Amino acid sequence: MKFKDALKICRPINDIMGGLTVIIGILNTRTGVPLDLLVLNIILGMITYFFLAASGMIINDIYDIEIDKINRPDRPIPSGRISLEQAKKLFIGTYALGSALSLVHGIIFLQNITNFIIATFFGFIGWVYAKWGKKSGFFGNIIVSLSFSIGLIYGAVLNGYIPIFILYFYFTASFLLLSREIIKGCEDVEGDKKFGVKTLAIKIGIKNATVCSLIAALLAIIFFILPMFTNIINPLFFLIPMIGGVILVSIPVVLMLKTDLEKKELSLISKLLKISMLVGLIAFIFASI
Repeated sequence: MKFKDALKICRPINDIMGGLTVIIGILNTRTGVPLDLLVLNIILGMITYFFLAASGMIINDIYDIEIDKINRPDRPIPSGRISLEQAKKLFIGTYALGSALSLVHGIIFLQNITNFIIATFFGFIGWVYAKWGKKSGFFGNIIVSLSFSIGLIYGAVLNGYIPIFILYFYFTASFLLLSREIIKGCEDVEGDKKFGVKTLAIKIGIKNATVCSLIAALLAIIFFILPMFTNIINPLFFLIPMIGGVILVSIPVVLMLKTDLEKKELSLISKLLKISMLVGLIAFIFASI
């Protein structure tokens, strides 16, 4: 197993994007926290999230090997660059390391074990999703959407409280990811049908599934705007990227209004939603400046 393949199966870009949620949760609840502790908090929180998220990516690929032979044959496991046994060891290693780091983190900051419970549950739910959730379709989409954004809650807990705007951030990210997960199901209908994955696209058709994705995107926009009416640290700095994010999300929303979407159009919508997620995370960071 080469390092580059081990890194690829971890999907570092996705892990880092998710890790930003921890930073956002910490920065937006940092009142009264000294700079040195704030930096240490961010570093430990980010690394913890990275390894736990990576474990979720790995276990997902382990259970998806047959489907990926059709939909994603270039991935490390179906291509043979990483064996199943190597992938399993990598999963155990990343999950154990992430969980251990969360425990050390709590001890250093004299916290209770709440952050450890959240962290280990986050890693555990990744396994649940890969083994059962994904094939359940929409329920699996909900699991991965809610778990991705848990870093916002985790980061806030490290500072001792969860304000209402953190929950708005959480639901913004969750609904946006849910929208993308549904669209990805529309994109991968061929392989999913063969292996019994009951996505919304297969259960109710691509057209109706796209409508569900559209509704989730609209809910994300609503929750994206709501923090402006709370006591976020810097509403002005948040407003500018928030407006840009709303406009960006509106593009795939308009595209989803089209009937009989082709695979390349579904792929474009998925990419735009992913970019929108990144812009949203940037806006959340700006809210804390």
